[in-house]
Amino acid sequence: MLAVEPDLEVVGEAGDGAQAVALAESLRPDIVLMDLRMPVLDGASATATITGTLPGVRVLVLTTYETDTDILRAVEAGATGYLLKDTPRDQLVAGVRAAARGESALSPSVARRLVQQVRGDAERLTAREQEVLASVARGLSNAAIGRELFITEATVKTHLLRAFAKLGVDDRTRAVTVAIERGILPGA
Repeated sequence: MLAVEPDLEVVGEAGDGAQAVALAESLRPDIVLMDLRMPVLDGASATATITGTLPGVRVLVLTTYETDTDILRAVEAGATGYLLKDTPRDQLVAGVRAAARGESALSPSVARRLVQQVRGDAERLTAREQEVLASVARGLSNAAIGRELFITEATVKTHLLRAFAKLGVDDRTRAVTVAIERGILPGA
C-alpha cells in the first residue's frame, strides 16, 4: 500500500521485534512502522531500542490494539505516533508522512484516550458500577449480580451500560479488561 506512493519507499520488512531492530540498525530508515504484539521482542521494547540507539529514526506504531496500557507504553518508548490498522488508507499515508516530518500522528480515538489519561478527566465509575463490574469479573450473570447486590436485573443492566459508556466499550468482557488495565479492578 505504501510502496505505490511516489515519495515513499519501503526498504525492509521484519517478522518480529528483534528483526525490526536489526533492520533499522542496518538500513537506517527515516521511519519504522511498528506493530505492538510480535514474537521474540514486543513492539514497545523494539521501539525503545530503536529510538534510544538510532537518533533520527522515527517509529510510528500501527496496530489493532488501543488499550491505555499499550498506547502509553508505545509513547513512553518514544513512538512518534500511534495509528490503528483500520485507519483509512489516505489517513495512514498522511500519518506516515507526518511522522517522517517529526509530527505526531494519532488516530482520533487514541488521541482522545491520551488526553483523558494525561488530564485524568476520564469519567469515573461510581462505587456501584465498580461493584457490578467486579461481579461480572467473577463470572456472575446479571440476575446473580442483582440477587447479590439486592437490586433488580434491570438496574444491573443500567449500571453496566453506564460503565460501558464511561470505559468506551461495548461488552462485558471488554469492560472488565479495560477496568483491570486502568487499575479500577484488581488484576487476575
